[in-house]
Amino acid sequence: MFSTKLKILQRLLQFRNTVWFSPSLGKATYSRLVLGIETSCDDTGAAVLDETGKILGESLHSQTEVHLRTGGIIPPVAQQLHREHIERVVQEALERSNVDPCQLSAVATTVKPGMALSLGIGVEFSRKFVRQHNKPFIPIHHMEAHALTVRMLQPVPFPFLVLLVSGGHSLLAVARGVDDFLLLGHSLDVAPGDALDKVARRLSLIKHPQCSTLSGGQAIELLAKDGDRTSIPLTTPMGKINDCCFSFSGLRNQVTMIIKKKEEEEGIEEGALLSCVNDIAAATQHTVATHLAKRTHRAVLFCKANNLLPSSNPTLVVSGGVASNQYIRKALTVITEREGVSLLCPPAKFCTDNGVMIAWNGVERLREEKGILPPNVDVCYEPKAPLGVDMTAQVRAAGIRLPSVKIKIPN
Repeated sequence: MFSTKLKILQRLLQFRNTVWFSPSLGKATYSRLVLGIETSCDDTGAAVLDETGKILGESLHSQTEVHLRTGGIIPPVAQQLHREHIERVVQEALERSNVDPCQLSAVATTVKPGMALSLGIGVEFSRKFVRQHNKPFIPIHHMEAHALTVRMLQPVPFPFLVLLVSGGHSLLAVARGVDDFLLLGHSLDVAPGDALDKVARRLSLIKHPQCSTLSGGQAIELLAKDGDRTSIPLTTPMGKINDCCFSFSGLRNQVTMIIKKKEEEEGIEEGALLSCVNDIAAATQHTVATHLAKRTHRAVLFCKANNLLPSSNPTLVVSGGVASNQYIRKALTVITEREGVSLLCPPAKFCTDNGVMIAWNGVERLREEKGILPPNVDVCYEPKAPLGVDMTAQVRAAGIRLPSVKIKIPN
């Protein structure tokens, strides 16, 4: 008898998260709750949000330490780690939210794009979960979630320009609605985060006493603060191509050649730390930042010429893991201040992959009743998936030449 009453009391305590009394209306008001699940790369994340964007509870398992030891993300290893931790991560998010699965209004999960083996774990778990608890399922485009995260933190009306930069992606798009994007540019080869990670690996920065626990991009940013970027000559990619697409493979090759030359000059083998490692880090970071800033500048000018952004207070949102880099943010600030554009960046913890942004994307779609599926529908993951309507050909045809702007940022 006592145990039954205790269970009832626990349910009532849980229920307080989804219902409150509104004195003005004289009745109870209900807030729908969304569980978000993220497994697109190497982080297993889950979170529960209400319709206001309040984070009721979240959990995140990072695989960074494992992948640092192996020298990079190995997809089968990432898959196994997702498999081992996803149930615990989701359970922790629910417990920290004090929410029972029966109280959820929907489950939102990343289904595209990303690493196939990682995506598969999240999709498989979510399909079982929504069927077990008979909940609607909301498939989420990973880049759409990054683009919309800022709207959870502050009111940002559509349309706005968005630059998404991470370890696996880079793109420029106009966000016109929750599921309405115009793609202005994308990476033609590798992403900026991947390029930074590979440079860091080639420099053996994991052996540097300041960088042993840092990701490649974080290590580059840290060491660049004490480096002289002007001592290492690097060419900004795609300088003669007047579009908004990105390329980082050529830059990576440039840096690799310089590292080999410096190793010969210093008489050291590959794997040893160069004396000029800070300078190489500074030059690499500056060139990545300049490339991103110039392509973004052209996107701003294209949007202005085609009335794609509001004439008063146009906004650029920058998100994704690489958006945490403060030097890159400063480079973009040079452009936005020149063009009269507001620059918005989510806090670093919301730039990297997490369950919160997936849950928020689910909230936005739930509000507008877009892309909500019944629990019995089979959903497949998509490792490659474009975002929105491709406008890259129109951008290139416009042939917009950039005015001369110096990206000069003091360390």
